[in-house]
Amino acid sequence: MSKADIPFSDGEAYERAMGQWSRVVGKTFLDWLDVPKGLRWLDVGCGNGAFTEEIIERCAPIRVIGVDPSNDQLTYARARSAAAEFRVGNAQALPFDDDEFDVAVMALVISFVPDPAKAAAEMVRVVRPGGLIASYMWDYPAGVPNYPILAAAKSMGIDPPVPPSATFSQHDTMRHLWEGAGLEAINTRVIRIPVSYSDFDDFWMSYAVPVGTQGKLIYSMSPNAREQLRSCLREQLPTSADGRITYEAFANAVSGRVPE
Repeated sequence: MSKADIPFSDGEAYERAMGQWSRVVGKTFLDWLDVPKGLRWLDVGCGNGAFTEEIIERCAPIRVIGVDPSNDQLTYARARSAAAEFRVGNAQALPFDDDEFDVAVMALVISFVPDPAKAAAEMVRVVRPGGLIASYMWDYPAGVPNYPILAAAKSMGIDPPVPPSATFSQHDTMRHLWEGAGLEAINTRVIRIPVSYSDFDDFWMSYAVPVGTQGKLIYSMSPNAREQLRSCLREQLPTSADGRITYEAFANAVSGRVPE
């Protein structure tokens, strides 16, 4: 995968735009999994290490490795956590032996993987029999934290860029993917979180960064179109009397066990 094909390559920019909400939904996801402490974890598509850090703090793993195709993201991840190991790697060809982990997770990644079925099969391969495979993804497009930008662009006649495997963010599709990978004891849930900004400038500055779908969209616009987008957002965002902006984001989660 070339650098141009990586949707999130700037760890600091990702943290500003999406990381704060990724951590909130990640905590709920880990509480839902409710796995024992002292296990061997693999974080597939670990990005800047935000979720890896949550694994360390909440699950006390005996070992945790994060894998991501972006060197820039991994540089940020290594700076934030010395307790994990981080490697460059592809979700569709994981650089590990069979049965090497107890848990493999994919946090907010699966819609950006060209072949999710291959990635699921790879996680099954590297996790021991009886081990856990789990994933969660913002429900695209209505559930993602940056949905207001996507909706405003749509109202302007602009089609936002779509992740290559966007349909795999849907609840039923994720379950079918886990079933196709041969997993057992499959569970799913929807995780809903509030998204809040102090005012419009706080909202805009969070997303007007060159990462992800919203960043690519905004930076591809002419100055006039960008200003029109800002005007549309001011009209469409749910804003309280004190200027605060609050709405809901939601993600779908799935887990399953490798057959023994």
